[in-house]
Amino acid sequence: MEKYLILGSALFFIGVYGVLARRNLLIILMSIELMLNGVNLTFITMARINKNIDGQVFFLIVMGIAAAEVAVGLAILISLFRNKRTVDTADITMLKG
Repeated sequence: MEKYLILGSALFFIGVYGVLARRNLLIILMSIELMLNGVNLTFITMARINKNIDGQVFFLIVMGIAAAEVAVGLAILISLFRNKRTVDTADITMLKG
């Protein structure tokens, strides 16, 4: 079971690195998905270790949140690309006054 916890934490921290180091919005969205998958793997592993179903319930909740995040994130990404012709976070200054 330790292997799954190590893999889950590795996925999470690869996602954190992707969010902090990259400037492309698509890569940032994929990194957030990696973070959510790392958390899901940890939830399932802990549910298996503790022999209860709580981790699987949290897994389903996180999967629902991930699906909503993908739908909203891609809609925003497509809208930004249509307006600005870029998905680089440094080039997007729509909210500056």
